[in-house]
Amino acid sequence: MSTITQDGLPGLDLPHHDVRPTITEQFHAFDAGHPWVYRALEQLVVQRLAAGAKRVGMKALFEALRWRHPHGVKGLNNNYTALYARRLLAEHPQWACAIEVRRRRSP
Repeated sequence: MSTITQDGLPGLDLPHHDVRPTITEQFHAFDAGHPWVYRALEQLVVQRLAAGAKRVGMKALFEALRWRHPHGVKGLNNNYTALYARRLLAEHPQWACAIEVRRRRSP
């Protein structure tokens, strides 16, 4: 029995240069180009905790940033919430009880 192959069909064998960057790679590029976003998130956490919050949700912080910048924060992708949360916790481990992160499924 002969085997039918689909070599050469569009989209089946993407050249290496067509591989999309991972979310982590996209995040690092965004973060490097927009360092103020991290500092703004950091200040929002400080403000929420000072106001008595026991828990701080990263999605809520993203929406607060969007609200404060009505023209939008171009490129602020919801996929970055966990990565910003991990970065905040790496620099502020004392916030571990306020910012919840889940175990990562990918490296």
